[in-house]
Amino acid sequence: MISWLEEEGKGTRATTYKLRDWVFSRQRYWGEPIPIILCDHCGFVPVPDEALPLQLPDVEAYEPTDSGESPLANMTDWVEVKCPSCGGKAKRETDTMPNWAGSSWYFLRYCDPQNNEALADPEKLKYWMPIDLYNGGMEHTTLHLLYSRFWYKFLWDLGIVPEECGNEPYARRRSHGLILAEGGEKMSKSKGNVVNPDDVVQEYGADVFRMYEMFMGPFDQPVPWDTNGIEGVKRFLDRVWSLMTEATSPDSTEAVETVYNQSIKKLSEGIEQMQFNTCISQLMILTNTFQDLGGVPQSMRGAYLQLLAPFAPHLAEELWFQMGKTESIHLSGWPKYDEG
Repeated sequence: MISWLEEEGKGTRATTYKLRDWVFSRQRYWGEPIPIILCDHCGFVPVPDEALPLQLPDVEAYEPTDSGESPLANMTDWVEVKCPSCGGKAKRETDTMPNWAGSSWYFLRYCDPQNNEALADPEKLKYWMPIDLYNGGMEHTTLHLLYSRFWYKFLWDLGIVPEECGNEPYARRRSHGLILAEGGEKMSKSKGNVVNPDDVVQEYGADVFRMYEMFMGPFDQPVPWDTNGIEGVKRFLDRVWSLMTEATSPDSTEAVETVYNQSIKKLSEGIEQMQFNTCISQLMILTNTFQDLGGVPQSMRGAYLQLLAPFAPHLAEELWFQMGKTESIHLSGWPKYDEG
């Protein structure tokens, strides 16, 4: 429809973000102080550059007040100042910025967190930006992305973010799903259906917990917890341990070579696409293939553990060192597959 309107000269394509006025102030202590001073004579005056960044004062009580004002309003020593413009009596703005403020630019500060002279060294921003992969919850897909991109583009237009960084902060964005209770409901303390991660790690170990979460379903979809599923992952890792410590190292076959190379290819591509559940399925197929063979061929043992490492890092590391390796498996690179 849009293409037809353009061809007929009756309309043009446009992107509308539907951004409305943003209520950017909060009546609370925790938040970035707004660097504005109100003078009866001059009106609103910005805090001078040399007085930035404006620091929150130390307070004994930061709970919300009954008056509807920020707790900062009671800090008269901090609030009452001289106007930077005329020198007359003035007051600081006592509202603070919302959480959206810091979350709209923190990734830029991460590039150079110890810099006391600027937001970040332009050369470091050029090196690190844009962000390769930004992962977050579905609830941030609209608001946070719009706010943070707006903030970034504003800084880019000002030249604070170098032109070489590009005018988009994120090269790739993914949202993760939610782990639900066994009945399919959202976990809630009030419903008593919360699975405590500490308890799971205590009973099964961190690797089993990690691999189960990566295997339980598509990364971006909500999936209910299944205790039987985590038991299955534990049995699988027990089999891996037995294959690497108890079984022999038989010669490979053409059929095993095929599954081996297919597995490296599928895991290489699947991890890049965050399709962790299908990667683990392929790892299980490879493990079954080795088990049918009677063990893992010597030439494939290292690569087999490298494929396992993203999903069961502790087990893979232990078996790696048992092979006589002296450097961590997580620094060892990634196996390559034979296209043939």
